[in-house]
Order: sequence, then structure tokens, then C-alpha cells
Amino acid sequence: MSYFRGTEAPDRAKDDLSFAAAVLLLEAAAQDDHVDEAETDKIRAILASRFGLGADEARTLMAAAGKRQAESAQLLRFTRTIKDGMDAASREQLMEWLWEVIYADGEEHDLEANLMRRIAGLIYVEDAISGAARKRVRRRLGLED
Repeated sequence: MSYFRGTEAPDRAKDDLSFAAAVLLLEAAAQDDHVDEAETDKIRAILASRFGLGADEARTLMAAAGKRQAESAQLLRFTRTIKDGMDAASREQLMEWLWEVIYADGEEHDLEANLMRRIAGLIYVEDAISGAARKRVRRRLGLED
């Protein structure tokens, strides 16, 4: 496995995408200054399901992505990887995953909403599409407005 810059250079597009997605998901979880078990469980499940990872691989990916996320507030590199490596439908799905992580604790904070607007713009997802993803997640979680 070669996901991690600084450990081994990624040699596959999937590795870059999974790493970039993990960084963004962890960034979403960290926006309210508290990452709880529900958020990390949600991120691990998303990474395992979407990228076909086993539990240990997902944990390893999250640990490496967590280091990178904590080191830098620069999202551009990771959003560019997502924008260039995912089609529009996959980017919309990523927005839904991000909303799932944000709502894992049952709340949406202003900083989280701001992050979502920034990410949506950087990965070329229209506000209306991100908003629709948000509404789907809220409905699923029983948090309808």
C-alpha cells in the first residue's frame, strides 16, 4: 500500500484520491475543535467502503491523513486531487460524505458550514448540489429542518 506522502510516494491515482478524501474528511471532523468517536467511525466506514480498504488499512490511512491534516491548513492540494481525479457524481458523493461527518455529532457549526462552501468551490460542486447533499444527509439522520 502506498498512500502516504512522506512515507512512500503514492503510485496509483486511487491512493492519491483516498488520501485526499481522508484529509478532507478529517478536516471536516476537526472544524468544531472536537473529533469524537462517531466522526472517526463514520470516516473509517466511508474510506473502507468507497476505496475497498480493510479495517487496518482504513486506520493506517486515517493516521497518515491525520498527520497531514494537522500539519497544514492548506486544502488546495487535496481538493485539486479530488477535482482532477473524480467525476462530478463522485465529487457530489464526497460532499455527502463530508456532510455525514459533520452531522455525526448531530450538529452543524458555522466553521463546518464555511469549510463546506470552500471545499465545494474548490472541487467545482455547485452550492445547490452541496445543499441537496446536505438535505439528504439531514433527512437520513432525522435532522430535517
